[in-house]
Amino acid sequence: MSQNPTLTPHIVVSNAAAAIDFYKAAFGAVETARHMQPNSNKIMHASLNINGGVLMLNDDFSDSMGCKSETPEALGGSPVTFHLEVPDADAAWAKALDAGATVKFPLKDQFWGARYGQVSDPFGHYWSISQAIAQPSQAEMEKGAKEAFAH
Repeated sequence: MSQNPTLTPHIVVSNAAAAIDFYKAAFGAVETARHMQPNSNKIMHASLNINGGVLMLNDDFSDSMGCKSETPEALGGSPVTFHLEVPDADAAWAKALDAGATVKFPLKDQFWGARYGQVSDPFGHYWSISQAIAQPSQAEMEKGAKEAFAH
């Protein structure tokens, strides 16, 4: 049993080997485990360290299990966003885009005191990139929120 409780997301992707390569290039992931399905090129389980956290993933096995695919591509998107707090949002943003991520929400200075944006990875999972740049007061955040949602 772990001495430090954790929450570790475990995602399904359409091509786990390619996803691992993307996460290494885009987010500096370090692969800590990879277990292959016997007699196959599919990954049953992989574990990556990303930005101080762990992400587990595997290939989609829906075809061999007689069920619907659960990849974001098959579901038409994902309701989940993985959040990365980084020291340099612009550098992290550029690295993710260079690796093949696409912009979902542009990176810009936000009213809550962060330089923040969201990208979609090539497998349909969403990632936010954030850097603290200010500490606005509650009143400043409320004013900024009203302005941001005025339309």
